[in-house]
Amino acid sequence: MTTYDFDREIDRRGTCSVQWDDIADRFGVGELLPFTISDMDFASPPEVLTALRDRVDHGVFGYTEWRIGEFREAIRHWYATRHDTALDIETLVYAPSVLSQLSQLLQMWTAPGDGVVVHTPTYDGFRKAVTGLGRELRRVPVGDTEALEAELAKPDSTMLLLCSPHNPTGRVWREEELAEFARLAERHGVAVVSDEIHADLVADGRRHLPFSRFVEAGPGRRWALITSGTKAFNFPALSGSYGIIGDPDEREAFVHRMETGEGLASPAVLSLTAHVAAYTRGAPWLDELRAYVADTMRLLETRLRDGLPGVTWTPPDAGYLAWIDLRPLGIDDTALQRELVEVEKVAIMPGEVYGTPGFVRLNVGCPRKKAERGVDALVRAATRLRVT
Repeated sequence: MTTYDFDREIDRRGTCSVQWDDIADRFGVGELLPFTISDMDFASPPEVLTALRDRVDHGVFGYTEWRIGEFREAIRHWYATRHDTALDIETLVYAPSVLSQLSQLLQMWTAPGDGVVVHTPTYDGFRKAVTGLGRELRRVPVGDTEALEAELAKPDSTMLLLCSPHNPTGRVWREEELAEFARLAERHGVAVVSDEIHADLVADGRRHLPFSRFVEAGPGRRWALITSGTKAFNFPALSGSYGIIGDPDEREAFVHRMETGEGLASPAVLSLTAHVAAYTRGAPWLDELRAYVADTMRLLETRLRDGLPGVTWTPPDAGYLAWIDLRPLGIDDTALQRELVEVEKVAIMPGEVYGTPGFVRLNVGCPRKKAERGVDALVRAATRLRVT
């Protein structure tokens, strides 16, 4: 029996939404049905909304401190109950976003010109952060351990940047893969940052393992796990993220940078409120969301198999992003985007954004009727262009 209504369509236009209101910035046209940026069209859990209303009703929004109150304990509870992982709350840090954490860690653990190793396809936020700070993005294909070690072995490669689970493929790294990443990083003296913001969206039958389980904490251990509840519970506009840093001196240096150079003396109180509510009372909502998305992914699988023979696609291990390989159809990427935008009036992210032409990334974190419109538009556009 379902408790939450994920079929309800909510009009997001006019809310300063990047996905809905700022679509012309990337696609050149404003009136498109979007399946783009990685947020969902669902309302946040009622439990979170109730907590936010109660906090707003209090009426006083003075300076806040993330280390007091329920925030850290809520995170510890979540990791114990959701990921079967014991967490020392003293290892936690706070930042406005996962990417702001990454920016700080890049500046702490790498120098301009250094190589930062990532997997291809690559989340575009990584590319912007790394290259924007003057570091070199070094890509290795997902699953190619030999290429990974070759890049890590280069003297000027100083960081391995993981996405776990992986965006855009939705891959959940296996235990042996994570252990190998940790081993290679230690062998070559490379720092590791693991972005785990998609961790709570794993599909049934899959298990996310936090990277902190594969490394030791202590002096000289340059690794960090960076994450947030904003992705799984759909409140990214409230901002707020947290991380785990293994080395106590590096952790202290990170906090010092945030509180001085970045001026983060007081985090957003509504973000703290939302996290606490999500991690203590939001699990039932999340489980129903995951089941709903899984059903949508199965619908996509059927529509793609029936509509585009030759395209082999299976639902991802995690998340609501469908990474679809259209290369067997012989379609020109530019022509496909033109068909999608000008004829079908939909916006779907091209694989080139993530460094892999020939693919598209379709966001189905939305009511099923919208998802159906998106995949059907993709099938029609690709059918008109496919090379027979």
